[in-house]
Amino acid sequence: MIRRRILLGVLFVVLFGLGWWVGRGRASGGLYENLDLFVEVMHAVQANYVDPVETGSLVDGGLHGMLRSLDPWSEYLDEKEWKGFRDDLAGEFDGVGLVLDSRDGWPVVIAPVEGSPAWDAGIQPGDVVTRVEGRSTWGLGPPEMADSLRGEPGTSVRLSVLRSGDAHEREITLLRSRVEVPAVQDVAVLPGGVGYLRLATFNEHATGQVRAALDTLRRAGARSLVLDLRGNPGGLVDQAVDVAGSFLPPGALVTHTRGRQASDSRRLVVAKNVRPIGWPMAVLVDGGSASASEILAGALQDLDRALVVGEATYGKGSVQSLYPLRNGQGAVKLTTARYLTPLGRSIHRPGTASDDDEEQAAEDAGAPADTAAADSASRPEFHTKSGRVVRGGGGILPDLVVAADSLAAPRRPGAPPAALRRDVVIERAAAVLRRAKGPADVFALATAGGPRAKDGAGSR
Repeated sequence: MIRRRILLGVLFVVLFGLGWWVGRGRASGGLYENLDLFVEVMHAVQANYVDPVETGSLVDGGLHGMLRSLDPWSEYLDEKEWKGFRDDLAGEFDGVGLVLDSRDGWPVVIAPVEGSPAWDAGIQPGDVVTRVEGRSTWGLGPPEMADSLRGEPGTSVRLSVLRSGDAHEREITLLRSRVEVPAVQDVAVLPGGVGYLRLATFNEHATGQVRAALDTLRRAGARSLVLDLRGNPGGLVDQAVDVAGSFLPPGALVTHTRGRQASDSRRLVVAKNVRPIGWPMAVLVDGGSASASEILAGALQDLDRALVVGEATYGKGSVQSLYPLRNGQGAVKLTTARYLTPLGRSIHRPGTASDDDEEQAAEDAGAPADTAAADSASRPEFHTKSGRVVRGGGGILPDLVVAADSLAAPRRPGAPPAALRRDVVIERAAAVLRRAKGPADVFALATAGGPRAKDGAGSR
């Protein structure tokens, strides 16, 4: 009996080894050979590096590097980073309040969080953070930057910031604080019954706060709406879809995704149980409007629901999916698809990632596939149901280009109506809405009331 068990054990070992060897030989792209190489390098480091190195730190570094090589938004989140990510979605965190992207290897500001230390210091969308505590930031992605900027409230961090057009960097010291971000920052009624609603982020409270704000505006006599998405860096896409339900009819397509896997290609529509408002409407955007903000603005533009006013948006239209790891040991955030507007325009700006999706969408729509970002006239052309022309190529181009007043003071949460009226972009949109008798009027009035948006104006 014992001999039989030994023979069976040997047989199982041989079969397992044979199966492993066959699988090794058939592995796509030399997977096992590369894993062998990783283990060999890790062993060499452990055996020969000048200081002892923990195995866990080597694996952790390898995981971060693997995801970082894909794009700036794919990342490995360890337990600490995973908790910080969930705090961000809840709308509160300890830090300086910067939302960052990576362009040409450098961290670039998408937008500062309203009311945060970075906002108070005057950091603007497009600023490049070149150093943190004197160390170069070149090659650091958003996860590494977030880790270096977060910290205990009351502690300080020193940044070097370079703004486009400036010859020299500016050094700024920020005091970290507990940053709590209400989704809705301002609600007011302007002259002529024009409601104003500033939506600063799409956190998990966004939909509820928007609906409450619309009720407040309705009771105060508002008959039209300026929805301000300037400087809104995005957040939860399902919140953007739910917010769209306050303005679009049930079943309306808000966005759809195109990915490598069939499961990553989805259609996100307005829920059936919503009751949208029917007011004439304008949406304000700028270079700090990104991600979920662009999804909402693009849907309202494509479906002839709102006049888009301001400057071209940032152009972050990639889909990140979260894959929590076992035992709560962190998560993998992976880019799995691209966001398209209802007409099929790619939100993602060429130059930040592959623009194959945009070209395919243009071909599907029978439009030119030239997506040159610098020349908007050559961007793919799409037509709304009413026949208006909107253009793709990354980001959302406004229907009416109005540049912000560079001398104006930064917007403050809870600004009084008088201060809002001094904002040239708000006032230009409000002037159109005061004359509109219905939602469709805003497009004709914008053309008649001032210069039509120049194709490409305001694009980065």
